[in-house]
Amino acid sequence: MIVRGRPNAFSLLFILRGSILPMIAPRVLCVLAVSVGVVIWHHLAPASFRDVPAAPFTLLGLALSIFLGFRNNACYERWWEGRKQWGQLTAETRNLTREFLAVLPDDSALRRRCVNRLVAFAHALRNQLRDGDDGKTPDWLPENERAAVAASRSQPDAIQRMQTAELSALLRGGRLSDILYSFFAQRLEGMTNVQTACERLHTTPTPFTYTLLLHRTAWLFCLLLPFGLVGTIGAATPILTAILAYAFFGLDALGEELEEPFGETQNALPLDALVRNIEIAVGEALGDATLPEPLKPRNFILD
Repeated sequence: MIVRGRPNAFSLLFILRGSILPMIAPRVLCVLAVSVGVVIWHHLAPASFRDVPAAPFTLLGLALSIFLGFRNNACYERWWEGRKQWGQLTAETRNLTREFLAVLPDDSALRRRCVNRLVAFAHALRNQLRDGDDGKTPDWLPENERAAVAASRSQPDAIQRMQTAELSALLRGGRLSDILYSFFAQRLEGMTNVQTACERLHTTPTPFTYTLLLHRTAWLFCLLLPFGLVGTIGAATPILTAILAYAFFGLDALGEELEEPFGETQNALPLDALVRNIEIAVGEALGDATLPEPLKPRNFILD
């Protein structure tokens, strides 16, 4: 995620870090080259060039901008929904940590084991959403649970099952009341709901046909636009065409990044930083002497 202060108006013109321009530069340069070719053709052989009226491009550009806006709104809603779910996971983790330490039987090893599983769950969910493995999930699990979690197809589910199994054993042994067990079960259900919502976002992209239609239309508009402008503005056609290509291709590329909120692009959610915040909250609640430092942006990018 891009994290930087608000630059002044002059700096905005030259910022590349955090800009979508590096990603779409080849497309803009392609449109620019076509525009230059059209201007040269119009200048060298005006008799063989039939001017195209600009009115159709005005209507097409207006429609394209509206549809791109709709798509970006939908993609941003996915991004914001992902952020809300991880905020909810942080809240559930803090609540469970506080309650585990307050009402579980007076057994420091038991309490630490249950609390550490919450951090392991956050690591496992982060790995699942990014289709990778940071290798840190086992560090938060008891030795006897690591192999079973590693072999599971859904590590977050496996961790939740082990958490529930331990609480159920306390209930059956009379060390935990049914009321407290029900309260913990509701909190664990909230974490599972967060996992399910994140999986829904991760496995259900926006319809591909919709994305393809907008992508093709943007290309057609930008490549045909010089033919509608050259008869009116002449040599200035490449400049205006490049500016419009930057706007349309930029919106298209930004929508692609926001569509997958858990990816590793510069506009994706900073899952590593969110998991680190959970680690810090849990470590502080346990009274650990050494706490990890919050992750900081590097070159204005927070991972």
